[in-house]
Amino acid sequence: MKTKDQPLFIAFSSQKGGVGKSTFTALVASTLHYRLGYQVAVFDCDFPQHSLTKMRDRDLKTVMENEAFKRLAQKQFMTLNKKAYPIFNCRAETAIQEASHFIASSVVPPDVVFFDLPGTVNTAGILKTLMNMHYIFSPITADRVVVESTLSFTQALSDIVMKNEESNIKDIRLFWNEVDRREKSSLYDFYTNFIEGLGFSLMKSHIKDSKRFRKEGEAMESTAFRSTLLPPDLRLMKTCHLDLFMEEFLTILKLQ
Repeated sequence: MKTKDQPLFIAFSSQKGGVGKSTFTALVASTLHYRLGYQVAVFDCDFPQHSLTKMRDRDLKTVMENEAFKRLAQKQFMTLNKKAYPIFNCRAETAIQEASHFIASSVVPPDVVFFDLPGTVNTAGILKTLMNMHYIFSPITADRVVVESTLSFTQALSDIVMKNEESNIKDIRLFWNEVDRREKSSLYDFYTNFIEGLGFSLMKSHIKDSKRFRKEGEAMESTAFRSTLLPPDLRLMKTCHLDLFMEEFLTILKLQ
């Protein structure tokens, strides 16, 4: 399995907070790195929250306290013979420069680099950083405010960034997150037709709502889901359709 010499730069990005940007960065990065064999790096540019850095600290603590997770981590390290993927704190305006330096100095360069970015286009340097992404994925929920905010954000990227000759963006994809099984499918059909009617690309896979998206590993649990040190459990991935999302994700990136 090989990727191009140039690592792929990817961001789960949105102008609306709380829709799952950091969560999906961790889930997808961990799946690629620990389960599928890719080399991954993450740049946490969401100053001052730095959610992924804090998640890594909590994950380290949990692994030390949870015997099941400790055994999983030990087995994983022995099987893969590689370290956990690095997470670097940075600002949006310096993210590309720092990522380039890391790539150039790495003995084993990453195949994929994720950027967890602030949720506003007004942040210093964010448009320039977005222009250097190869792929941008934006999670949305069936809420009018979220949809309108995401479409506004996507339109701004299309108008300002993708039309710039210096832009590296190959694709921007929206995807449904936290799909409520009790919600009428007609609501999603309406929004889907509306979004596609505007010319935006929407992924086919829908992520089902699950408390696991709001819950990290705890002392009494035996299976991991949202973790920067362990891949999400396969059974739990299937329950929320994250497995189908990953298949489509890999196809879009041409990594399959």
